[in-house]
Amino acid sequence: MAAEQDLMEKVVALCKRRGFVYPGSEIYGGLANSWDYGPLGTELKNNIRDWWWKRFVQSRDDMVGLDAAIIMNPKVWEASGHVAGFSDPLVECKNCHQRFRADQIDREAPCPSCGKKGTFTEPKQFNLMFQTSIGSVEGDKNRVYLRGEIAQAMFVNFKNVLNTTRSRLPFGIASIGKAFRNEITPGNFIFRTLEFDLMEFEYFIRAADWEKTFEYWLGEQKAWLAELGFDPAHLRVREHEKEELSHYSKRTADIEYQTPFGWKELFGLAYRTDYDLRNHTEKSGVDLQYTDPDTNEKFIPHVVEPTFGLTRLLLMVLLEAYQEEGGGDERRVVLRLKPALAPFKAAVFPLLKNKEDLVGKARGIYDALRRDFSVAWDDRGNIGKRYLAQDEIGTPVCITVDFQTLEDDTVTVRDRDTKEQERVAIADLPRHIMAL
Repeated sequence: MAAEQDLMEKVVALCKRRGFVYPGSEIYGGLANSWDYGPLGTELKNNIRDWWWKRFVQSRDDMVGLDAAIIMNPKVWEASGHVAGFSDPLVECKNCHQRFRADQIDREAPCPSCGKKGTFTEPKQFNLMFQTSIGSVEGDKNRVYLRGEIAQAMFVNFKNVLNTTRSRLPFGIASIGKAFRNEITPGNFIFRTLEFDLMEFEYFIRAADWEKTFEYWLGEQKAWLAELGFDPAHLRVREHEKEELSHYSKRTADIEYQTPFGWKELFGLAYRTDYDLRNHTEKSGVDLQYTDPDTNEKFIPHVVEPTFGLTRLLLMVLLEAYQEEGGGDERRVVLRLKPALAPFKAAVFPLLKNKEDLVGKARGIYDALRRDFSVAWDDRGNIGKRYLAQDEIGTPVCITVDFQTLEDDTVTVRDRDTKEQERVAIADLPRHIMAL
């Protein structure tokens, strides 16, 4: 456990030191469970997002996209059951008044905040929806909510999608965006935060097909994790018990990852039945049935929902990729990120920063490559230290312009994982990077 916790501390320190993740509002003392993504974190996050969109939306003919508003008519959340039922059990320490989730604390143990024992209240349900007001006057009439999930916009727009596309069952509506939950969080860096990014889709089917569809998408989630480079030994599938199920779900399964702080949810998969479309039909008065174009049969489709937490996945990608090798002067930290995820695909160095011909040649290569790739430039310190700095942020290859380059237009290309070096013609560098 000590070694695992040490891993977490090292990853958190790396994120701050190298610009993956910063504490939110840090110069004002921060804000609990609030984090900002720095230059490298933004690139990594966007690379994960883009891979997901390409794999699950653009490469399929049964999926369409949606980018919806964060603030919706509050009637949406009343109809979905979130206003009445979207809550967590909460206990409060009577001594220090710190609040904790009842399912994540031993009420017989001392308070983690003040150390006193036997001071917890009975659990009470705490609604997770963030409330705000629109307009200049606060009050019930102007109350709205920041969305607690991104799914509802896909249900509300179901009819619009049918009317403007040629989608036929089975098909999905996919979305990526921010969600907000006013929950009591146990920390663990960016694992559980007040605002977070989700990637998910609602896959609409006939009721009779839900079980085979559920298993299909569970297999697709596992397959993508393998593509991302996750060790299967670090993953498991956990079925939700009946008492755990959300108010809309008939079956839910989580793919969990073995983090330094225990097995935690990475992806979710839920069979939402026809709960959402049926409720929105009843509450809005708008017919959200699907009409089979071949038989003219009308019915409300059922839904299987695969959910992928983008910010949570970013953390677990870093935990999975982080490695230390060697010791003493030979020690190095390596982020063995898949090249498609790496913030920089390559780094370009002049062998010596005080040789204008080397610097000029290297700068020309750098400028040419960054038209098509995310590329780093570094001329600080010696070559060995530059290699180590790029290994630490996961850059797959380093390109060094040396004196031989001036003679034959070849460069030294050094591989992150093997540390092996080879001579590559400048003209072949784009193909070499693409091959990664």
